Amino acid sequence: MAAKKSSEKKNEVAVTQGYAVLGNREFLDDAMSDDCMGLEFSFDRIKIPAGGGTAFEIPSADGDEAELAKELTGVVCYNHPAYAMYRNKYTGGNNPPDCGSFDGVTGIGTPGGKCARCPYNQFGSGEGQGKLCKNKRMLYILREGELFPLVLSLPAGSLKSFTNYVKSQLTRGRKLSKVVTKISLKRATNSSGIAYSQAVFTFGRLLSQDECSAIAEVTDMVKNYVANLTPASIVEDEPLFDPESGEVIEPLT
Repeated sequence: MAAKKSSEKKNEVAVTQGYAVLGNREFLDDAMSDDCMGLEFSFDRIKIPAGGGTAFEIPSADGDEAELAKELTGVVCYNHPAYAMYRNKYTGGNNPPDCGSFDGVTGIGTPGGKCARCPYNQFGSGEGQGKLCKNKRMLYILREGELFPLVLSLPAGSLKSFTNYVKSQLTRGRKLSKVVTKISLKRATNSSGIAYSQAVFTFGRLLSQDECSAIAEVTDMVKNYVANLTPASIVEDEPLFDPESGEVIEPLT
């Protein structure tokens, strides 16, 4: 019985520490100043598969082949909209969009201005009943034991699921940056019968006070990173819209 209690105590300590190890800002600041001086880099991106696949593709820290994961577990330390509009159909590559937005309020480019009033941000302006302006959301996910978050570009077909999850957490007085979230994929089909991968979000656990303080430091770092992005940064090497991916083109309501 004593051995069992000792084991439970060790597990409790491990959980309590968790993300709190990020509180060692001295190490992170030294690494950023010494190893990253003069370098420009972006956070690695998690890819959602096309055709209804249920495994994420995560870049390898060793630069080898990406790993496949059925579930992502981490803290969504920050998230923001990523709107992008191409007058001509996007065909891939790093061409910047004609107009983009990182807050879902104001567009940068042509036509620019208020997103809510933009005719390109209305259903029916694009293919089928979809929008010409593609609405996504960028999630910065920090996994335990890592110093830099991974980026998940959430497509339109998963926005309703994410919105419902955020609402469920806020209803309980929880901010996303203060909980561990688990993300998986399920196979779904759009109105045209095309299969696509839809993200599913579930609550993992609450962070300790020490962990919340550590995560706040990472959130500040991410916000500074996002503040320097341009509409071209939305694209990277990932197509914004691929008809074969099964991205939903119908209203989410």
